[in-house]
Amino acid sequence: MKKLLLTALLSLSSFGAFAEVKTVTLEVPTMNCATCPITVKKSLENVDGVENAKVTYKPKLAVVSFDDTKTNINALIAATTNAGYPSNLKSENK
Repeated sequence: MKKLLLTALLSLSSFGAFAEVKTVTLEVPTMNCATCPITVKKSLENVDGVENAKVTYKPKLAVVSFDDTKTNINALIAATTNAGYPSNLKSENK
């Protein structure tokens, strides 16, 4: 019985090991003042799975770290768009 319980606990504790934290950079071109990043940051932090969001006015970017088992890039873009600040994934060559 102890072995069964131990096995069950170990398998549950390793379940989260498959989660991967990803970091993406979003362009938020419609931010037009220095306080806009506060609204964008709050909208991103309200998305389940977002671990960190750093939003800057100059340049107009949001760097977001998130658990890819709980959310995705489309949800992040939707969050900023719903807050009034449409965003898009920054391409590597910009």
